This record gives sequence, C-alpha cells and structure tokens, in this order.
Amino acid sequence: MMRVGHGFDAHRLVAGRRLVLGGVEVPFERGALGHSDADVLAHALSDALLGAAALGDLGGHFPDSDPRWKDADSMRLLAECIAMLRERGYHVLNVDATIVVDRPKLAPYIARMRERIATVLELDLDAVSVKAKTSEGMGYTGDGTGVAAYAVCAIESMGEER
Repeated sequence: MMRVGHGFDAHRLVAGRRLVLGGVEVPFERGALGHSDADVLAHALSDALLGAAALGDLGGHFPDSDPRWKDADSMRLLAECIAMLRERGYHVLNVDATIVVDRPKLAPYIARMRERIATVLELDLDAVSVKAKTSEGMGYTGDGTGVAAYAVCAIESMGEER
C-alpha cells in the first residue's frame, strides 16, 4: 500500500541565528528563529513523512516546550521520524520539497541539501528533489522576514498493514 504525505513549515528570519536548510548551513546575515535549529526544510519533510503514516506532526513528537529539543539538529529529528515509520513497517519511496525565500539565493546549496537528505532517509539521490523559489518580493518570504518550505512524500508498506 502506498501513502502520500504533505508538510509545511515557516520561521522568522532574525539576526544572530544560523540559517540551516536541509542540514546545510547557508551563509546569510539572518537565520531562522525557532526552538530547534529551525531548519524549515527538515521540518516540512518530517511532517510530510509523519502525515503519510498518520503519525501526527513534528511538534507532537518534539514539542518546543521540551528543553531536550532546544537547538536540536533537525536532521536528527528527521532521522527519528524515519525510525518511527520503519517501526510501523513503512519505507520512503521519494520526497519532493520547495523552499520559498527571496534571499539568500539557494542554488549553490541545493545539491548538498539533497545529499544530506538522501543520506538521512537512506534514499538514492534521484529519489530526493529540492527546489528553491522566490515569492517575487511578496509576503514574509519576499520581504526578508521569513522562510518557508513545502514537502510531499510517498511511502509504502513493507508488509502487513498495521
């Protein structure tokens, strides 16, 4: 049985924080504000995977009220989500994600993001798609105050449905 999941995340961009996307630090004068490292790409992917398996959302498993997740590496959280899926008999077929932000330009970092995600998800590189889009100056992703990411995934049951 195949299932599809969708994820979304957004964070404010502020001075004094690192900008981490897909496990890759992107040099920029502002970074994403959040309880963890605020990696919107990893968060959107995590929510897509959890949603496909009807396991809730990232905040339900790793709440920002829990000090254990303060400044957590979101790629570690993504790996934890994959472990949850595997425990329930699922494996990931592919993921596709879009990061929305006007600045910084992300093209030089996309290949490394794909590699990091493929490694964590234990997927071939051709099963991981990451794209960057602008919002042409509109809204929080266009005016420099925020960054957003959308993700979809397909998962498949490896055996008996639970």
